[in-house]
Amino acid sequence: MNSRLIVLGSKLAFRSSPRMFTTSAARLGTSKDEGFPDPLDLATGIEKKEMLLRLAGNDDPYNLKSIKRGVGTKETPNEIPSAFEARIVGCVCEEDSSHVKWMWLHSGEPKRCFCGHWFKLVYKEALV
Repeated sequence: MNSRLIVLGSKLAFRSSPRMFTTSAARLGTSKDEGFPDPLDLATGIEKKEMLLRLAGNDDPYNLKSIKRGVGTKETPNEIPSAFEARIVGCVCEEDSSHVKWMWLHSGEPKRCFCGHWFKLVYKEALV
């Protein structure tokens, strides 16, 4: 009877799971016709426009990168591109400062920051 329990116990202990798990490796070919498609072919809408602009050399299509301040006088203000009538702009008045002074710029109206630099909104074509 003891040997019968041992055999039965070993069958339960080494029994495989009722759920089967299978895998397959993706085959990557060496020619260009095989493998994964180009991401540009899969992209649509604004994502595709962004990718095409980056390929054309425009790495900041939405003008989100910071702009280095120039001379910033009233006669030659710093030009800020925008596709809208108004834009909010942050100025770091001192190089060592971590404080940003924010102001609204409206088209046609150059504006002076507290530090004395002038800014002007210039029109840029929208991506839509």
